[in-house]
Amino acid sequence: MKLSEQVKPISYLKAHAPEIIRTLKDNPQPVVITLHGEEKAILQDVGQYEETQETLALLKVLALTNRQVEEGKTHPAGESFARIRKRLADALSRSFR
Repeated sequence: MKLSEQVKPISYLKAHAPEIIRTLKDNPQPVVITLHGEEKAILQDVGQYEETQETLALLKVLALTNRQVEEGKTHPAGESFARIRKRLADALSRSFR
């Protein structure tokens, strides 16, 4: 993805906002908005933004997991699943009280 192809000055955004917004739906490339020649903002389709946020969340989980493995904070799978089953059973029993 080349952001340099999608750079627009803020004056262009002001004059063509509806057109740019419609284009974002069809073109997944974000649009970089400049002010006085400096990049200041990025316009992105909401769906693309949500996808990016989900990807970042997954990467954070992976990074946390890797750190925990490196620190030796791991448990055998059987033990972990037993704890999960117990939590689920406890939650179910509380919901039927």
